[in-house]
Amino acid sequence: MVKISPFAPKRLPALPPIDGVRIAACAAGIRYPGRADLMLALFDPGTTVAGVLTTSRTASAAVDWCRAHLAHGMARALVVNSGNANAFTGVRGRDAVQLTTKAAAEAAGCLEADVYIASTGVIGEPLDPGKFTGLLGGLARDAKADAYEVAARAIMTTDTFPKLATRSCKIDGVEVAINGIAKGAGMIAPDMATMLAFLFTDAAIEPKALHEVMAPLVEDSFNAVTIDGDTSTSDTLLLFATGASARRGAARIARGDDKRLDGFRAALFELMRDLAHQIVKDGEGLTKFVTVTVTGAETKQAARTIAKSIANSPLVKTAIAGEDPNWGRIIMAVGKAGEAADRDKLAIRFGDILVAKDGEVAPTYREAEGAAYMKRQEIDIAVDVGVGKAAATIWTCDLTKDYIAINADYRS
Repeated sequence: MVKISPFAPKRLPALPPIDGVRIAACAAGIRYPGRADLMLALFDPGTTVAGVLTTSRTASAAVDWCRAHLAHGMARALVVNSGNANAFTGVRGRDAVQLTTKAAAEAAGCLEADVYIASTGVIGEPLDPGKFTGLLGGLARDAKADAYEVAARAIMTTDTFPKLATRSCKIDGVEVAINGIAKGAGMIAPDMATMLAFLFTDAAIEPKALHEVMAPLVEDSFNAVTIDGDTSTSDTLLLFATGASARRGAARIARGDDKRLDGFRAALFELMRDLAHQIVKDGEGLTKFVTVTVTGAETKQAARTIAKSIANSPLVKTAIAGEDPNWGRIIMAVGKAGEAADRDKLAIRFGDILVAKDGEVAPTYREAEGAAYMKRQEIDIAVDVGVGKAAATIWTCDLTKDYIAINADYRS
């Protein structure tokens, strides 16, 4: 029996329809019978797309397809399957992509170049497109404007709850909406975007501008989370903009630095960070949501490196799982990061509790107080490394026996 994340929402957010987007999902039997594992999203003509993809050198065939076509900047369809990552599958993987895009293009009535795809699941097993390409026509006929929850469920693997978010803002005084779905759970240490995340808006933004707005927001949202330190072969973030707001009087914006996009940028960042946090809060086997903030670093990149060293340390993560305030492991993780840190100025806090300062345990610190703090579901760890003014925050979770059980049995 899979344990549901303690952070699973009691009620999922209701995402509003977005003009120009229709979605459907079904069970194709790709890996698990009777489980939704295929989604199709259709977009009106004129929809633009921007994306950020994994930097993995063993990227999936679907990632290769998206990378080759994102410069085109236009989209009419998105196909996503779960249960099989179609990664490290050679010629058969590329053939599966070609057959999928051909079937999706026929179903959507568009060019194959306007189709984007993503796959998630087991690596190294050939994906049989015959299981689902024949279903795409029916999905296209059944697609609806309010099917975000079923789509979010269809892209889940070891996730225990679907991840959805929505925001709104104004561009040129015209209300626009942004919806997003994502999946994560394990093999999470993005080095580009995230596991899988698909965002939809009715804003009217040209492809280049759309990318210029979205790409910088990745650093402090999806790239600022880690569950286990392992970057996926399939990480894909795609943002689709239908342009429907232009029919309501909004201008079509061609430059990412256009001031009219300030509100959109803020709303998009909130949504991306919301989804990123949801991914961490559904980390495989987790019991704690952990915020690691590093200050006093030489550069922001140095602060991020130190924060990730702490957040990815199995010793730190298992101590948190055991509710042990073992701050010596944090000292270790700072030291191994390879970035400048002044041992004799270093300070550590658990929430508001000063644990260490000036290179030693703080005189006011009491172990019982630290142990009581570690019983919380949400843990804040702050470290000042004492060499500069730069800061960064990384979000992670603990490492439990359930994480080991899930991944030991993943292919069973």
